[in-house]
Amino acid sequence: MTTLNAIERRIKHPEWSRNVTIYEANIRQFSKEGTFSEFEKYLPELQKMGVKIVWLMPIHPIGELNRKGSLGSYYSVKDYTDVNPEFGTKDDFKRLVEKTHELGMYIIIDWVANHTAWDNVWTKTNIEYFDRDSAGNHITEVKDWTDVIDLNYDNPDLRQAMIKALKFWVEEFDIDGYRCDVAAMVPTDFWNDARAELEKIKPVFMLAEAHEPELHTQAFDMTYAWTFKDLLNDMAKGKKNVRDLDKLVLKEFKEYHPDDYRMLFVTNHDENSWNGTAYERLGDATEAFIAFTCVFRGIPLLYNGLEAGMNKALSFFEKDLIPWQDHPNRELYTRLFNLKLSNKALWNGTSGGDLTRLKTLDDGNIFAFTREKDDAKIVAIFNFSNQAQIVNIKHNKLEGRYVNPLTGSEISLSVKETFTLDKWNFLLLVKK
Repeated sequence: MTTLNAIERRIKHPEWSRNVTIYEANIRQFSKEGTFSEFEKYLPELQKMGVKIVWLMPIHPIGELNRKGSLGSYYSVKDYTDVNPEFGTKDDFKRLVEKTHELGMYIIIDWVANHTAWDNVWTKTNIEYFDRDSAGNHITEVKDWTDVIDLNYDNPDLRQAMIKALKFWVEEFDIDGYRCDVAAMVPTDFWNDARAELEKIKPVFMLAEAHEPELHTQAFDMTYAWTFKDLLNDMAKGKKNVRDLDKLVLKEFKEYHPDDYRMLFVTNHDENSWNGTAYERLGDATEAFIAFTCVFRGIPLLYNGLEAGMNKALSFFEKDLIPWQDHPNRELYTRLFNLKLSNKALWNGTSGGDLTRLKTLDDGNIFAFTREKDDAKIVAIFNFSNQAQIVNIKHNKLEGRYVNPLTGSEISLSVKETFTLDKWNFLLLVKK
């Protein structure tokens, strides 16, 4: 199927992005110290887990005027070319970037281009950069965002200043790209221009907190797969089932180019703080949905703390530590993230395997598929229900010798097989 998006597509992904996973770090809540230096100590653990992209929530100084809470929101930026002293110094940040690269990983930072803090430095030097009403008052686009004010992208000077700030962190600190907050609220042609300018420095990776397909054309490598997150929530509650998932998969196929990266997740900083933890929303289905995000087409996100089984909503405007502990999730992520690194069937975009559904004789609770690329192949069978299921599959793509990447056990399959899966359980198999 040829779509308009496919015809217009011109973006080129960094070659290193073809098998990446992504880890979101909340520096303030990560450790008691809440600093770049303390987080740096965790990088070898992320490397062991198979993480390739480290995404830091905003690192910039936070506004004080109209601040929310005692520490404020990271997304209320006071200065685009400085670091939050709460986290350390610019030298500390530079060492963090260097260490990340030494370990074979990449680092992107959160960028808030739509709005700034009320006391952003530009309010004193370039008031014309801001949207204001007829009385000259600042505008807040979303009623609840009382700690920020809107920027005016009709002003070409603002656009150039923002691009200059974006280039600063790539040129001076060698970061590898950006996660762009509420990207669809900023004109797409700005992002197109920004990406082109950044590419003159080095290949960058750009993640949009948005879903619009046109953002992939010239500006962004990856967008948020919110619809999958919402559907997983509904499936966990019994409101939706696999038939709805099949409909969504078909819809995504029609709307997005095969090489558009989509970010899959069970939680992130917004979900965790405002909509309930992964365990509160998904309950017993959490582990199955984690596995699904790691083997389905897309790039899986791990929000810090979930590898420790975090079932706590972190405060957004106050100090609130992640409750670190040993948990089976760490091993689950480690095995699946490392599998994605090495198995081409799980790679991203057109570098990975297409998805072939394996139809089953069931009542809409089993989601089974295979993905295959070159000599690599995986089979995944999920019981997305709160009841044990007998799974009958007949498909010529099922036949072969496999190993379970989570247990190491080996199995041979014919074209027709029967499995029994407990509630919210799954079976993953990798071709030998």
